[in-house]
Amino acid sequence: MTRSAAIGIDYGTESCRAVVVDLASGSELGEAVHAYRSGVIDEVLPATGQALPPSWALQDPADYVEGLTSVVRGALTASGLTADEIVGIGVDTTACTVIPTTADGVPLATTPQWRAEPHAYPKLWKHHAAQRHADRVNALARAHGGLFLDSYGGKISSEWLIPKALEIFEAAPDVFAATDRLIELEDWLVSQLVGHEVRGAHVAGYKANYRTEDGGYPSEQFLEELSAGFAAVLGKLGHDLVGPGTRAGVLTEEWAQRLGLRPGTAVASGNMDAHVAMLACGVAGPGDMVLVMGTSVCNLVLSAETQHVEGMSGVVEDGIIPGYWAYEAGQPGVGDTFGWYVRNFLPQRYAEAAQAAGVSGFDYLADRATALRPGESGLIALDWFNGNRSVLVDADLSGVLVGMTLATRPEHVYRALIEAAAFGQRTILEAFECSGVAVDRIVACGGLPGKSPLLMQVLADATGREIHLSASANTPALGAALHAGLAAGSEAGGYDSFAEAAAFGRISETAYTPDPEAGAVYDRLYRIYDRLSTDLGRRPEDVMYALRDIAAGAVA
Repeated sequence: MTRSAAIGIDYGTESCRAVVVDLASGSELGEAVHAYRSGVIDEVLPATGQALPPSWALQDPADYVEGLTSVVRGALTASGLTADEIVGIGVDTTACTVIPTTADGVPLATTPQWRAEPHAYPKLWKHHAAQRHADRVNALARAHGGLFLDSYGGKISSEWLIPKALEIFEAAPDVFAATDRLIELEDWLVSQLVGHEVRGAHVAGYKANYRTEDGGYPSEQFLEELSAGFAAVLGKLGHDLVGPGTRAGVLTEEWAQRLGLRPGTAVASGNMDAHVAMLACGVAGPGDMVLVMGTSVCNLVLSAETQHVEGMSGVVEDGIIPGYWAYEAGQPGVGDTFGWYVRNFLPQRYAEAAQAAGVSGFDYLADRATALRPGESGLIALDWFNGNRSVLVDADLSGVLVGMTLATRPEHVYRALIEAAAFGQRTILEAFECSGVAVDRIVACGGLPGKSPLLMQVLADATGREIHLSASANTPALGAALHAGLAAGSEAGGYDSFAEAAAFGRISETAYTPDPEAGAVYDRLYRIYDRLSTDLGRRPEDVMYALRDIAAGAVA
């Protein structure tokens, strides 16, 4: 029997994956994963061996292309389908991951002239070296009455496009001059597949301060006031933008051959990895908050109205689902933080015990941490090991651990880090509810829910909310495939509306229910967390910034 299926391709921080989805049932028929060769380039530039400064995070464009070919062919083979049965392709990626390219879309980093120049490489979403540039954007916007800041929780971060572009303009003017196009990863990939440039309105709205109500990007006058000549960036961005779920074009002959697919296959407009997860969780309207949990956590919620929410990453009309304002917030370091701790601080005796038990160091430490009662560690942490996205919006904040004694053990610290992640989520949830944005149900997806039952239970206990789970282990990729179904349309076996596509999103029957006794302890701990957040996060100059300045001076 001939099927109508779509391929969803999900580009994460360390790897990409593809899933083949039957559009008539929503079932996943095949998948493939590819780890990037260079991964996250944050210490040394591979081409030269040059050490990178702190807070840098780059990627190699060759990884994107190699990964695309690998996962599409792999997933198609695993599905057992033919190319003729694939009616659509959808792509989602991390954001803001921005690539400097030539006029015809060739990444500068792939050319001999610029291979040794760090600023020519894609700047990954968690590249935080542009924080001082973000601070200048925020200060100037406030001096002009706020301008676009209300749409971004009061200030933007170093992760956004304008600060990253300003960093290139001032630190590497030759790279900026050679850059004809500054383009988001999702838009670049889709443009390659269809053979012409296509840019998404949603990613421009969330990551490049594009506001339809204000006529687009920040004005030429504003950009010139930031830095003389910087208004030239407007010529490197996209101005003809398309919405989520629209058809960007069709697959070219060249890419069809490379991927083993049929030329003319519909390609959806690119999307952000967290945002496509809403459809895959069956969400197409207000009331549900979706947590996309992996190296970081992204919080997403829809509303019929626009409100100012402190520290939100952005609110964009029609940004995720047409007809609604879509809010985004989040934490920039969650899975990353747990990984950092286990990789760097797991004692040899624990590693040996884990090996003897036939489990990973993560699982061994998690088992010991699970055996602890709430509050038993005597510790409290601030979850800012990769800065703070919401609600403080400050990449220069850093992690804190309070309460250590000579009796403190690795599992105590690990549990404190998990509890801090949950308290960070509680802060975000309270910010939305205090601003009048309703959150009736929480749905979690991504890699972390399946890997860390402890985290999910602590999250339920610390927030006092039931946590539902996505039924798919590949939620963003499934969401990208559902967007591909929208691009294909019903005439090809796809969908004609977001509501129709959302019907194929799946929620597991499993849910984490809060324990009132644990919640009472976490209420007490949260009050300490909140006080530390206020003291160190809202007045960071004397401690947080001073420590960074001292460290930077020592390195210099």
